Amino acid sequence: MPSEKIDSQLLDESELSLNLIEAQYFLKNTRDQKNAKSVLVLVNGIELAGKGESVKQLREWVDPRYLRVKADPPIMLNQKQTFWQPYAPSIPAEGEIMVMFGNWYSDLLVTALHVSKPLDETLFDAYIEDMRAFEQDLKNNHVDVIKVWFDLSWKSLQKRLDNMDPSEVHWHKLHGLDWRNKKQYDNVQKLRQRFTQDWTIIDCEDEKARDQQFAQTILAAMKHCPKHLSQSTAKWKQAAVPELLLHPENQPITKEDYKKELKNLSLKVAEALRFDDLKAIVVLEGMDAAGKGGAIKRIVKNLDPREYDIHPISAPETYEMRHPYLWRFWTKLQTEEDITIFDRSWYGRVLVERVEGFVNEAEWQRAYDEINRFEKDLVNSQTVVIKLWLAISKDEQEARFKVREATPHKRFKITADDWRNREKWDEYLSAAADMFERTSTVHAPWYIIATNDKNTARLEVLRAILKQLRAN
Repeated sequence: MPSEKIDSQLLDESELSLNLIEAQYFLKNTRDQKNAKSVLVLVNGIELAGKGESVKQLREWVDPRYLRVKADPPIMLNQKQTFWQPYAPSIPAEGEIMVMFGNWYSDLLVTALHVSKPLDETLFDAYIEDMRAFEQDLKNNHVDVIKVWFDLSWKSLQKRLDNMDPSEVHWHKLHGLDWRNKKQYDNVQKLRQRFTQDWTIIDCEDEKARDQQFAQTILAAMKHCPKHLSQSTAKWKQAAVPELLLHPENQPITKEDYKKELKNLSLKVAEALRFDDLKAIVVLEGMDAAGKGGAIKRIVKNLDPREYDIHPISAPETYEMRHPYLWRFWTKLQTEEDITIFDRSWYGRVLVERVEGFVNEAEWQRAYDEINRFEKDLVNSQTVVIKLWLAISKDEQEARFKVREATPHKRFKITADDWRNREKWDEYLSAAADMFERTSTVHAPWYIIATNDKNTARLEVLRAILKQLRAN
């Protein structure tokens, strides 16, 4: 939708406030329903146009308890962090409204206007494309992204600067721009026109009209809560199951060779992970009892516990389910650790959630592209994504389940659900096949380790990690 300047009719303020509060509670009550959504408002614009005043007025018209506001000074975009990482924890859950003053677009503008390292147009436009793709993923996961640009002419800006309270000068300088500089003003306008085609543009010459237009934009977003799409419009083409999954290797390695090779490989993996300039994310997926836990022990054998994080992933909590699907993984990547290991991962959406019917067809079918974009963003921010699938035969799984039941310190690893899931063995293989075909990419390929011998599998895991680290 092309941007346009809003020319809405002014409403009686008490009537507008009533409409806003009713819509606010309507949105709040969609939580956990088939039309649930949240509203994320990205606020940007010319300094002194009245962004803060409009948000302040909005808070007076609504129930302020249910309007969250996040205001941060812009930060320079950098190659070691995705543009969305600073903001991911604040993405609103179902029923919530969040207004972000500082957001990825203010970061983009400040980076582009940086004197010593300005962005060229190609990179600037690439960022915009990635940002829009991220926002579309948010919308697909029921976060309505509303983008508002507060515009002000150069003449009006200078007049407001002349009349500005001296106590406010420091705050406005935080944004790092000289609003007395006509060339810089023109550059801001030129740059923002490259991304505001799908924004709401508010002319801020009239302060009362400005506040009402902003409020009415939010009102329209809160009232629009259509039911979620549940069926995909595209015909699904099932991928063929790889032969490796159907017939895992059975040849065991000797204990002597295993010990020798394990010592050598585990030292190499620790050194490679520790001294690589890139961050590393290791994802382990596979059939139950395939050896993920044992593999992780060997991966970290020669690492200091302070060097890595391990995230065992199980069913999402209720509060996590009210956020976009990938949110609980975004928020696990906020630490400074250079090595992160996932025992199961975001692939649950296209594996267990698909097979067990926890999500609808539209949700799991669109997840492949969402996951690919997520991983590509990580790779572009100097992170190596290493994905490992551990496969065993159905008979080997049964034997391992029985051993677990008979071993006191392993009984906790086996549940009734584990036995029940065996009835859907072929469905899990088909889901895995689709996953390999659609998410094994050049930047983040899948390594399939299919063997019934635990020791062989552990060595192959270490070799795969070394191979992917060397590929980057």
